[in-house]
Amino acid sequence: MINERLKNRLRKDRPSTTITMRIPADVVESLKALAPLRGFTGYQTLLKSYISEGLRHDEAQFDHATIQKLTEALKRRGVTEKVLKAALAEIRRAG
Repeated sequence: MINERLKNRLRKDRPSTTITMRIPADVVESLKALAPLRGFTGYQTLLKSYISEGLRHDEAQFDHATIQKLTEALKRRGVTEKVLKAALAEIRRAG
């Protein structure tokens, strides 16, 4: 299921901003060494990849947690398991 936020992240023309981060020198050296091994031209691209990967993981985890909380709340209010499964299936198909 691809949500709107992810669809927007796949656009090549989205705006960027410059940031400054303090990163230990040995970490930068490790990034520089790993970048070509992972198929990246530079360490900054690898760093952006790590950030994106972690962000996608966390967003999926929190999206899943929200769905779980909603499902439990609906169960407490008498919505049947059958109805909940049908609704979740519909959402996945629409995704």
